[in-house]
Amino acid sequence: MSHDTIAINQRMSKFNSHKRVWLFGYGSLIFKADFPFLDRRPAYIGGWSRRFWQGSHDHRGTETEPGRVVTLVPEAGAHCHGMAYLVTPEEFAHLDHREKNGYLRLATTMHFDDGSSDEGIVYIATHENEAYLGPADERDIARQIASARGPSGPNSEYLLGLAQALRELGKPDPHVFALERHLADFGVTLMPA
Repeated sequence: MSHDTIAINQRMSKFNSHKRVWLFGYGSLIFKADFPFLDRRPAYIGGWSRRFWQGSHDHRGTETEPGRVVTLVPEAGAHCHGMAYLVTPEEFAHLDHREKNGYLRLATTMHFDDGSSDEGIVYIATHENEAYLGPADERDIARQIASARGPSGPNSEYLLGLAQALRELGKPDPHVFALERHLADFGVTLMPA
């Protein structure tokens, strides 16, 4: 599958008749909501773990030197915490472009802190897209993140922003925090705790 997924995502019609749709963010969408939203709430989705296994050719790296950004991988019993945004369907044109590098819109159930849940959309880059880099040693992933840079800035800025956002949510992520610690080995200054 091509890593440009805009056309594929535009064919998802499940929520076309809805006036409002929940969007689950687990990466930069937690700390960089560059779209209007009606509501924003901490949430989690079940059965998924966040991993820096997706290549970024368009935001945090280039075609020749891709960065690494997060995607979700299936994991029984896991919970991935993030931020849910209530948006109008018109926002998906912008979001499809933002997430075009291999991410597909999928329907999911989001669980909120008050015990309620609702169905909405999450963007996930599976192993079937051309930009997928897959698992690697965490130190090697951190080395790649430390050196990558793209039109949206240094890849390390993405990792550090995500780690800080997860701290602010009170939702630690061992994979993200391990990569953050490894960045110091490659001369990247960490954000103050």
